[in-house]
Amino acid sequence: MVDVESQEKNKALVIKAWNTLFNQRDYVAAERYWSPNYIQHSSYIEPGREGLFNFVKSLPPTLKFEPGIIMADGDFVIVHGRFSGFGQPMAWIVVDILRIKDGVLAEHWDVVQDEVTQEQSKSRLPMFGDNFPNTSGRTT
Repeated sequence: MVDVESQEKNKALVIKAWNTLFNQRDYVAAERYWSPNYIQHSSYIEPGREGLFNFVKSLPPTLKFEPGIIMADGDFVIVHGRFSGFGQPMAWIVVDILRIKDGVLAEHWDVVQDEVTQEQSKSRLPMFGDNFPNTSGRTT
């Protein structure tokens, strides 16, 4: 049987954690959302919770996370989101997969790619949301 209440709770936890860390840059508050034994599978980020926090600290304060589609299955939450304003020419469209254990984020995997403009998109459909980024695709 699917525990919808638990899955909704996990989705809300992930969004709250992501906003606290990436948008508010509140590292002290963010500690309560990440396990001290956090396992990081990302090729962009050093191991553990400190690796993640240090990665975010290394990015400009203009960093912005926007959540898109979010799904939960048991202890796993998947978020399709956009990261922009971090000093790269293009925003990143990211699928983050998180495992929740004991009410905190315990493990993370991701798939990352540069967002494309309408001119670059073979499908002519945006990678995130209903609209394409501005025509330059810059993350300024």
